Amino acid sequence: MNLYRDLYCDVVIAGCGVAGLYTALHLPRDKRVLMLSKEDLESCDSMLAQGGICVLRGPEDYDSYFEDTMRAGHYENRRESVDIMLRESRQAIDTLLDLGVRFEKNADGSLKYTREGAHSQPRICYHKDITGREITTVLAAQVKKLPNVKMMEYTEMTDMLIAEGQCVGITARKRTGEILKIYAGDTVLATGGIGGLYEHSTNFPILTGDACRIAREHDIALENMDYVQIHPTCLYSKKPGRNFLISESARGEGAVILNHKGERFVDELLPRDVVTQAIQEEMAREGVEHEWLSFEHVSPDVIRGHFPNIYQKCLEEGYDILREPAPIVPAQHYFMGGIHVDRHSATTMAHLYAVGETSCNGVHGKNRLASNSLLESLVFARRAALHMMENGKEEETYGSDHYAACC
Repeated sequence: MNLYRDLYCDVVIAGCGVAGLYTALHLPRDKRVLMLSKEDLESCDSMLAQGGICVLRGPEDYDSYFEDTMRAGHYENRRESVDIMLRESRQAIDTLLDLGVRFEKNADGSLKYTREGAHSQPRICYHKDITGREITTVLAAQVKKLPNVKMMEYTEMTDMLIAEGQCVGITARKRTGEILKIYAGDTVLATGGIGGLYEHSTNFPILTGDACRIAREHDIALENMDYVQIHPTCLYSKKPGRNFLISESARGEGAVILNHKGERFVDELLPRDVVTQAIQEEMAREGVEHEWLSFEHVSPDVIRGHFPNIYQKCLEEGYDILREPAPIVPAQHYFMGGIHVDRHSATTMAHLYAVGETSCNGVHGKNRLASNSLLESLVFARRAALHMMENGKEEETYGSDHYAACC
């Protein structure tokens, strides 16, 4: 077997989560696209998003949504990026609806909204408590239909190919040991976050900041690498592996945080970093390993209808949240830093883009507002695709005979 192979395409995308998929969907159909997944397509953090995806409900919501995002981010957000995300949010939601995403709706057919911490009003679209899985599954199904896109599972990016100071592709390793040199007109880094580097995280362990590490090795600008969000309400368990997240929307629907005396000690709808700090301080004061999340004030119908996955997971751990609280503990959740990009998701190296949690476009500032992550990924993935179209090379890139080798 030949352990080395050269492949050629117009665009290579490292990562098959929401950001990578949405980029591929918005590229021209005459562009030959190769997508890589480090593991199987199911093992991406986009699948794990529970609470939902934000949308600007209307012009009257702009000021409050903008302020909510800025306040959660400690006013370290890039204002231009926040403005772009808000103004392009409705287009993103409408596209998802057109593609078949099943957001919850009211009896009159309008979108149903829920609320999470640090939001001044409900503006979050959702599908039960598995919104990320719903969106990612729909996007993946659409991408698989495209004849110009090929997807490789169990293929890990290992480095970038650079010529004359520009990115001309990446190198990758398949699980079989085969080494690939993938030459592309444009390269998109969408490898997710850094949770796999932590002992306790809601992320899949394969998310180890690969793209950021490789970018640093090639002197590509990084930004806010110390901005890491801890989610306050993860299900406490002594079992090894990924921490199960209990969506912030549960608190938006009335769930409350209690100490071991059954006392509330924090406003559950404050920004995540504030709630996390309060829980950690209370745990230290009480000398315990966890606190409690009570669903006593949440309707059983809401628990079964809005949070069926959370309800089932808690049952598996021995807690019936219809009758008793569940133990919760903070865990690493989201990375606000990453590879520095501009409003078009372009990095500081020509023909190299970064999208999703891998990138840092400044939307989130120092602390992400709940349910802005999926929206930010979609908006700036689309912008990356549009920028590639507008700035594409005039000359023919690589022949179809080479591309056939990608199949």
